[in-house]
Amino acid sequence: MPPDQAKQHEAFLRELGLGYPGAYEDFPWGERVLKVNKKVFAFLGANESGLHLSVKLPLSNAVALMLPFATPTGYGLGRSGWVSVRFEPHETPPLSLLGQWLDESYRAIAPKKLVAQLPGGAETKRGETAPPKKPAAKKSTAKKAATKTATAKKSAARPGARNA
Repeated sequence: MPPDQAKQHEAFLRELGLGYPGAYEDFPWGERVLKVNKKVFAFLGANESGLHLSVKLPLSNAVALMLPFATPTGYGLGRSGWVSVRFEPHETPPLSLLGQWLDESYRAIAPKKLVAQLPGGAETKRGETAPPKKPAAKKSTAKKAATKTATAKKSAARPGARNA
């Protein structure tokens, strides 16, 4: 993959990443990153040494790390599910797979309301459909009575306290 081909692959992945709701590009350390809600969901770059990408993969991290071109991301990010890939100039990256990883990383980082705008709807960070929230349980009658009795005892124990 000549350097200009690496740049073409980077441009493809960049456009794919910027297509997500609320996604934008930033260069905080002189390196291209894709962010959503002020949080990085992908590190992306291409130069004469090839193409590199780092993404957060909470679901497919273990499988991704079995691939020969994937390693845990440095600076301790690998412990949180981040995976880095590098492709030398003579290698052809699997763009379809990298696109799926961008999607997984975006879904892991983005707020639920932005993820809900994507095809497939609101998925949790574990890839499951979020169950509807249950209303808070009301105190049982026995708990209410016990609380009322405890309050009455405290009031009676204090001198000058009014009885309820």
